[in-house]
Amino acid sequence: MTFPLYCYDGSLACWIDHKDLKRLEDGGLICRVVKRAKGRVVRATLHRMPGEARPIMLRDYVGTKYSFRQRLADGHQCFRLRALGDNPREEHNLAPTEVRPIFLRVVLDCMAA
Repeated sequence: MTFPLYCYDGSLACWIDHKDLKRLEDGGLICRVVKRAKGRVVRATLHRMPGEARPIMLRDYVGTKYSFRQRLADGHQCFRLRALGDNPREEHNLAPTEVRPIFLRVVLDCMAA
């Protein structure tokens, strides 16, 4: 019976059997084995090997949040837009002139025809 072997980043490497799993475990290449309650192996995950690049995570694509919760003096909360320039604490000019064309291009690209 075969089961999936995953790379450290979650991508499917190949399908292996118990003999291959034993050989990989003896070599110290397996970091995790997932088993069912009765002991049947469901999947295995390899260690990250030296020299391999860091996996691409979702947070790499998310970037900076454009708004955040701000507490007001009376205890209420509201959302405040984050400044787009180099100074994140900028109070009045949320979109400085040097980044305004980039911001407008993104807005226009997101709009439906």
